[in-house]
Amino acid sequence: EADLRVFFQVAFWTLFFFIPALTMRQLAEEKKTGTVELLLTKNVSDRQVVLGKFAACLLMVCIALAFTLPYYFTVAYLGDIDHGATIAGYLGLILMSASYISIGLFASSITNNQIVAFLMALFIGVFFHFIFGVLASSATGWLGELFSTLSLADHYESITRGVLDTKDLIYFGSLIFLGILLSELNISTR
Repeated sequence: EADLRVFFQVAFWTLFFFIPALTMRQLAEEKKTGTVELLLTKNVSDRQVVLGKFAACLLMVCIALAFTLPYYFTVAYLGDIDHGATIAGYLGLILMSASYISIGLFASSITNNQIVAFLMALFIGVFFHFIFGVLASSATGWLGELFSTLSLADHYESITRGVLDTKDLIYFGSLIFLGILLSELNISTR
Protein backbone atom coordinates (compact mmCIF):
# COMPACT_ATOMS: atom_id res chain seq x y z
CA GLU A 1 0.00 0.00 0.00
CA ALA A 2 1.41 3.34 -1.04
CA ASP A 3 0.80 6.43 1.03
CA LEU A 4 2.32 9.77 1.94
CA ARG A 5 1.87 9.61 5.73
CA VAL A 6 5.59 10.04 6.37
CA PHE A 7 5.68 13.08 4.10
CA PHE A 8 2.70 14.64 5.89
CA GLN A 9 4.35 14.08 9.29
CA VAL A 10 7.62 15.67 8.12
CA ALA A 11 5.73 18.58 6.55
CA PHE A 12 3.72 18.98 9.77
CA TRP A 13 6.93 19.65 11.74
CA THR A 14 8.74 21.53 8.99
CA LEU A 15 5.94 24.04 8.50
CA PHE A 16 5.73 24.51 12.26
CA PHE A 17 9.20 26.14 12.18
CA PHE A 18 9.07 27.58 8.65
CA ILE A 19 5.90 29.64 8.99
CA PRO A 20 6.91 31.71 12.06
CA ALA A 21 10.14 32.51 10.21
CA LEU A 22 8.08 33.56 7.20
CA THR A 23 5.68 35.79 9.15
CA MET A 24 8.08 37.36 11.64
CA ARG A 25 8.86 40.37 9.44
CA GLN A 26 5.41 40.95 8.00
CA LEU A 27 4.26 43.63 10.43
CA ALA A 28 7.09 43.93 12.96
CA GLU A 29 9.60 45.27 10.46
CA GLU A 30 7.00 47.65 9.01
CA LYS A 31 6.40 49.08 12.47
CA LYS A 32 10.11 49.28 13.27
CA THR A 33 11.05 51.16 10.11
CA GLY A 34 7.93 53.33 10.17
CA THR A 35 6.65 52.18 6.77
CA VAL A 36 3.40 50.97 8.36
CA GLU A 37 2.27 54.61 8.61
CA LEU A 38 3.00 55.10 4.93
CA LEU A 39 1.11 51.91 4.11
CA LEU A 40 -1.88 52.78 6.27
CA THR A 41 -2.19 56.32 4.89
CA LYS A 42 -2.94 54.83 1.49
CA ASN A 43 -6.50 54.02 0.51
CA VAL A 44 -6.48 50.61 2.21
CA SER A 45 -8.06 49.59 5.48
CA ASP A 46 -6.30 47.83 8.33
CA ARG A 47 -8.19 44.66 7.43
CA GLN A 48 -6.99 44.83 3.83
CA VAL A 49 -3.38 45.21 4.97
CA VAL A 50 -3.61 42.18 7.26
CA LEU A 51 -5.52 40.08 4.71
CA GLY A 52 -3.03 41.02 2.00
CA LYS A 53 -0.09 39.91 4.12
CA PHE A 54 -1.99 36.76 5.10
CA ALA A 55 -2.79 35.94 1.47
CA ALA A 56 0.81 36.55 0.39
CA CYS A 57 2.19 34.18 3.03
CA LEU A 58 -0.46 31.55 2.28
CA LEU A 59 0.28 31.76 -1.44
CA MET A 60 3.98 31.26 -0.76
CA VAL A 61 3.25 28.16 1.35
CA CYS A 62 0.89 26.80 -1.32
CA ILE A 63 3.58 27.26 -3.96
CA ALA A 64 6.06 25.42 -1.73
CA LEU A 65 3.55 22.59 -1.28
CA ALA A 66 2.95 22.50 -5.04
CA PHE A 67 6.61 21.61 -5.49
CA THR A 68 5.98 18.44 -3.47
CA LEU A 69 3.39 17.12 -5.94
CA PRO A 70 6.03 14.99 -7.75
CA TYR A 71 6.15 12.86 -4.56
CA TYR A 72 2.46 12.19 -4.96
CA PHE A 73 2.74 11.30 -8.65
CA THR A 74 5.75 9.05 -8.02
CA VAL A 75 4.08 7.17 -5.17
CA ALA A 76 0.85 6.88 -7.18
CA TYR A 77 2.84 5.40 -10.07
CA LEU A 78 4.62 2.89 -7.83
CA GLY A 79 1.58 1.60 -5.95
CA ASP A 80 -2.09 1.86 -5.20
CA ILE A 81 -2.53 5.14 -3.33
CA ASP A 82 -5.62 6.47 -1.58
CA HIS A 83 -6.18 9.64 -3.59
CA GLY A 84 -8.83 10.99 -1.21
CA ALA A 85 -6.58 10.70 1.85
CA THR A 86 -3.71 12.34 -0.04
CA ILE A 87 -5.85 15.27 -1.19
CA ALA A 88 -7.21 15.62 2.35
CA GLY A 89 -3.63 15.55 3.65
CA TYR A 90 -2.68 18.44 1.41
CA LEU A 91 -5.84 20.29 2.51
CA GLY A 92 -4.82 19.66 6.14
CA LEU A 93 -1.37 21.11 5.47
CA ILE A 94 -2.91 24.22 3.90
CA LEU A 95 -5.37 24.70 6.77
CA MET A 96 -2.63 24.16 9.36
CA SER A 97 -0.37 26.60 7.50
CA ALA A 98 -3.13 29.22 7.36
CA SER A 99 -3.63 28.84 11.11
CA TYR A 100 0.07 29.30 11.82
CA ILE A 101 0.23 32.26 9.44
CA SER A 102 -2.57 33.99 11.35
CA ILE A 103 -0.78 33.27 14.64
CA GLY A 104 2.48 34.58 13.15
CA LEU A 105 0.80 37.76 11.93
CA PHE A 106 -0.68 38.31 15.36
CA ALA A 107 2.75 37.88 16.98
CA SER A 108 4.30 40.20 14.39
CA SER A 109 1.65 42.85 15.04
CA ILE A 110 2.41 42.95 18.77
CA THR A 111 6.10 43.80 18.61
CA ASN A 112 8.57 45.85 16.60
CA ASN A 113 11.31 43.22 16.77
CA GLN A 114 11.18 40.40 14.24
CA ILE A 115 13.12 37.94 16.43
CA VAL A 116 10.66 38.51 19.27
CA ALA A 117 7.81 38.00 16.79
CA PHE A 118 9.38 34.70 15.67
CA LEU A 119 9.78 33.47 19.23
CA MET A 120 6.26 34.56 20.22
CA ALA A 121 4.72 32.81 17.19
CA LEU A 122 6.74 29.69 17.99
CA PHE A 123 5.71 29.84 21.65
CA ILE A 124 2.01 30.21 20.81
CA GLY A 125 2.33 27.50 18.17
CA VAL A 126 3.89 25.09 20.69
CA PHE A 127 0.67 25.18 22.68
CA PHE A 128 -1.50 24.33 19.69
CA HIS A 129 1.02 21.95 18.13
CA PHE A 130 2.17 19.97 21.14
CA ILE A 131 1.17 21.01 24.68
CA PHE A 132 -2.63 20.81 24.30
CA GLY A 133 -2.25 17.25 22.97
CA VAL A 134 -0.06 16.24 25.91
CA LEU A 135 -2.49 17.81 28.37
CA ALA A 136 -5.42 16.06 26.65
CA SER A 137 -3.77 12.66 27.03
CA SER A 138 -3.06 13.24 30.73
CA ALA A 139 -6.41 14.82 31.69
CA THR A 140 -9.75 13.08 31.93
CA GLY A 141 -13.35 14.19 31.66
CA TRP A 142 -14.39 17.52 30.25
CA LEU A 143 -10.92 19.00 30.79
CA GLY A 144 -9.34 16.30 28.64
CA GLU A 145 -11.96 16.90 25.96
CA LEU A 146 -11.30 20.64 26.08
CA PHE A 147 -7.56 20.17 25.58
CA SER A 148 -8.22 17.64 22.81
CA THR A 149 -10.48 20.15 21.08
CA LEU A 150 -7.76 22.82 21.31
CA SER A 151 -5.03 20.52 19.97
CA LEU A 152 -4.18 21.37 16.38
CA ALA A 153 -2.44 18.02 15.94
CA ASP A 154 -5.66 16.10 16.66
CA HIS A 155 -7.60 18.04 14.03
CA TYR A 156 -4.75 17.73 11.54
CA GLU A 157 -4.53 13.95 12.09
CA SER A 158 -8.27 13.65 11.55
CA ILE A 159 -8.03 15.41 8.18
CA THR A 160 -4.93 13.51 7.00
CA ARG A 161 -6.79 10.22 7.49
CA GLY A 162 -9.15 11.43 4.79
CA VAL A 163 -12.01 12.44 7.08
CA LEU A 164 -13.34 15.94 6.44
CA ASP A 165 -15.35 16.69 9.54
CA THR A 166 -17.08 20.03 10.10
CA LYS A 167 -15.59 20.32 13.60
CA ASP A 168 -12.09 20.28 12.10
CA LEU A 169 -12.98 22.87 9.47
CA ILE A 170 -14.67 25.07 12.10
CA TYR A 171 -11.60 24.74 14.34
CA PHE A 172 -9.18 25.85 11.64
CA GLY A 173 -11.53 28.58 10.43
CA SER A 174 -11.94 29.92 13.97
CA LEU A 175 -8.19 29.91 14.59
CA ILE A 176 -7.54 31.72 11.32
CA PHE A 177 -10.30 34.26 11.97
CA LEU A 178 -9.11 34.92 15.52
CA GLY A 179 -5.49 35.45 14.45
CA ILE A 180 -6.47 37.83 11.66
CA LEU A 181 -8.91 39.72 13.89
CA LEU A 182 -6.33 40.19 16.68
CA SER A 183 -3.74 41.31 14.13
CA GLU A 184 -6.15 43.85 12.74
CA LEU A 185 -6.99 45.14 16.22
CA ASN A 186 -3.30 45.54 17.04
CA ILE A 187 -2.68 47.42 13.80
CA SER A 188 -5.67 49.70 14.38
CA THR A 189 -4.41 50.73 17.84
CA ARG A 190 -1.25 52.29 16.40
